[in-house]
Amino acid sequence: MVGPMSNTQELRARILDLVEEYQRSREDHAPFVPGQSIVRYAGRVFGPPELRNAADAVLDFWLTAGRFSQDFEGRLAEYLGVSDVLMVNSGSSANLVAVTTLTSPKLGARQLRPGDEVITTAAAFPTTVAPIVQNRLVPVFVDVDIGGYNALPERIAEAIGPRTRAIILAHTLGNPWDVARIQGLARQHGLWLIEDNCDALGSRYQGRLTGTIGDLATLSFYPAHHITTGEGGAVATNDETLAKVARSIRDWGRDCYCAGGENNTCGRRFSQQFGTLPSGYDHKYVYSHIGYNLKATDIQAAIGCAQMDRLDGFTAARKRNHAFLSQALAGYRDRLVLPKATEGADPSWFAFVLTVEKGAGFSRDDLLAHLQNRKIETRNLFSGNLLRHPGFCDIEHRVVGDLRNADRITSDTFFIGVYPGLTMPELEYVVDVFKGFMAR
Repeated sequence: MVGPMSNTQELRARILDLVEEYQRSREDHAPFVPGQSIVRYAGRVFGPPELRNAADAVLDFWLTAGRFSQDFEGRLAEYLGVSDVLMVNSGSSANLVAVTTLTSPKLGARQLRPGDEVITTAAAFPTTVAPIVQNRLVPVFVDVDIGGYNALPERIAEAIGPRTRAIILAHTLGNPWDVARIQGLARQHGLWLIEDNCDALGSRYQGRLTGTIGDLATLSFYPAHHITTGEGGAVATNDETLAKVARSIRDWGRDCYCAGGENNTCGRRFSQQFGTLPSGYDHKYVYSHIGYNLKATDIQAAIGCAQMDRLDGFTAARKRNHAFLSQALAGYRDRLVLPKATEGADPSWFAFVLTVEKGAGFSRDDLLAHLQNRKIETRNLFSGNLLRHPGFCDIEHRVVGDLRNADRITSDTFFIGVYPGLTMPELEYVVDVFKGFMAR
C-alpha cells in the first residue's frame, strides 16, 4: 500500500523532473550575429541542475541556511583544503566579516583596535577597503604595477609602521599577488593577512590555490564571478578561533555556535556565566561581539552546489579564452599593455585587462566607444584610484609613495570578458573589432 509520504516523494520527484525539462526547453540557442548580438563582459552559466537544486530548496521552504548550505560550505572547504568555510550573503559581506573578525577581544594581544593600520591598495574594489574604515581602522594605501595590477611588495615593506597590524589585498582579476614576498612580510612583522579572493577562485600560486594563503580569505558568488549563487559569498580559514569569531560576527554577534534549528550543542546552554548577565542565562541569546545578520539562504547554496560541479570546467574555459585573446592581440603591444601574470602564478582569469599606452594615438574613451558601438561590453578596472571617489576622499588614511599607477588606471585601463559563456565566434569577433580600430 502506498502511503502519504511515498506520494509526496513521488510528487516531488515529478516536480523536479519538470523543472529540469522546463529549463532544457528554454535554453537559448540563438546564433551569434556579429554587430547585433551583445558580447558580455561576464554572465551566468547554468542549466537544469541549478534550477533543480533551487526548486528542491524551495520545496523544503527552510529559507535560511540549511542542508544545502552545509553541503556547499563543506564542498568549498574540501576544494580549498581548509577547515572552515562560512557562507555569507555577498563577497562584500565576506570582507566585512573577515576584517571585523580581527577586532575581536578573543584574539588577545593581536586584536585590532581603533587607529590601527591596515595596508591595502588604492586601485581596489570599494568593499575591500570599506570594512577597514567601518571598523575605525586606518587604511594605508600603496600603488600597484601596470600589467599585473597588484600591490608592489616593496611599497608594502616601506609602509609597515609601528601601528601596522594587518594587510588585505585582492588577487586582481584573478591574478595572484606576489605571495612569496607579501606573505613573508606578514610573517616577519606578525601581521594578519587577508586574501580578497573574490575574483580568483581556482587561481594558483606555485601550485597552491589562492584563498588558502592568508589567515582569512573571502569569496564572492555574484553572477559575474567564477561560480554564482546570485548574491552570495564566503569566508575561509584554517584557524579554529578565527572561524568561531567569524561565525559570531555573521550570526548577530551571538556567542552560541548552534546551527539553525539546533539547540544546546555545547551541552551547557543554561549553566554558564557571561559578563554581568544572570548565572545560567540562555547561551543562545548571549552576544559576545557587535555583529550582523549576514547569512545567505539555502536556495542560494543549492545553486552553488550545482555550480561546484562546473568549477573545473569554468576554470579551464577562462584560461583558454584569456590565452586566445593574449595571442590574438599580441601585435598591439606598442599601443596596449596586455595583462601579465605574476611570476609563479597560474591565474583563473576574471577578465582580460588592457591599459592604453602613452602615445598610442587614441584614448581609452576612443577605444571604448568603438567597442560599445559594436556591442562589446567593457568595464573599467573597478575604482581606479579609490581616494578620488566622493565617498573615500575624506577618510582618514595614509599613502606610502605616490599613486601614479592607480591614477593611470583611472584614466587608461579597462577590461573585456573571458567568462565561460563566451563562444569562439564571439571572441573572434572581438579580435576583428580591435583589428578594425587599430587599422584606423
